[in-house]
Amino acid sequence: QVQLVESGGGLVQPGGSLRLSCAAFVSETIFGINTMAWYRQAPGKERELVAAAISDGTTNYVDFVKGRFTISRDSVKNTAYLQMNSLKPEDTAVYYCNAKVRRNIMGSLRDYWGQGTLVTVSS
Repeated sequence: QVQLVESGGGLVQPGGSLRLSCAAFVSETIFGINTMAWYRQAPGKERELVAAAISDGTTNYVDFVKGRFTISRDSVKNTAYLQMNSLKPEDTAVYYCNAKVRRNIMGSLRDYWGQGTLVTVSS
């Protein structure tokens, strides 16, 4: 019912910038998308939250990316973005888009995931 498509990953040098996008395609009527977020999973590590944008405008970031990454949402396009600046080799990972969707006014939140986009930071 909700498909998430990520794009924008690639190879960048340390200190460089990259912008990821996540488009949400909704095939049926929903109450709303409560939260859109970015997660990442590096080799040998568990998937971790990077940044989240709530429908009320609140944004949250893990300490490691504060001041470097910015998450934003375009409600008209149903798209979330992650602007990444001052990239470090430790940022290398597969980045996944996540959406928490309320399908009707009485329903609970349901998670949807994108397939991921690879970000490699290397000289």
